[in-house]
Amino acid sequence: MDLGISSPQVDEAKRGFSFKLDASLDMRMDQSRGITAAEVLNTYKAQDLVDILKTFGEEKFSKRIVKAIIEYRENKGPIKMTSELTELIKNTVPIKNLKKDPSTKTFQALRIQVNKEIEELENALPIAFNALKPKGRLVVISFHSLEDRVIKKYTKLRMKTDFIPKKIPIKSSDIKLAPFRVVQKMITPNKEEIQKNPRSRSAKLRVIEKVSET
Repeated sequence: MDLGISSPQVDEAKRGFSFKLDASLDMRMDQSRGITAAEVLNTYKAQDLVDILKTFGEEKFSKRIVKAIIEYRENKGPIKMTSELTELIKNTVPIKNLKKDPSTKTFQALRIQVNKEIEELENALPIAFNALKPKGRLVVISFHSLEDRVIKKYTKLRMKTDFIPKKIPIKSSDIKLAPFRVVQKMITPNKEEIQKNPRSRSAKLRVIEKVSET
């Protein structure tokens, strides 16, 4: 599994993924169905928007940004373009890191919400694992902490087989083996790879191997 969105998607302005390119706030992977990012911004209640930015974007200024969004909606009308949203955020959030656009986390959060990315991953992991034969391997590349957290949580849950309270005496032979094992520690790109492909800088690769069917 490669959980990152493709560069052509980001670089195609009309898709609305990029805060660097002006376009309609769409952000749908499949533009034939589902609601757009603009619909989320203009119809969701304030607290729902705060939860989205905080949960999926880990944006510490979520309340401040949402307050500005609600005021914009009430005074100027719907937010339809990426440029409108980026300008709003730029005027709302204190800019400390000049290397990172202040819109980054908000755009990430909206994209994840629109495409239900975390929900899709949670559903896909057990399906992919169950499709493996013994000694088959599942390799997952994630690109932000939310995705990686889902993978670690799933791995930890599947490796726990006894569910027996601590300090209860039991023979080790009576404990079932985990159905899979972690093949190696998490892999991240080295400096050379990041220089060649800056978008790989946040990538984390994890590998698990199926041991048995049970």
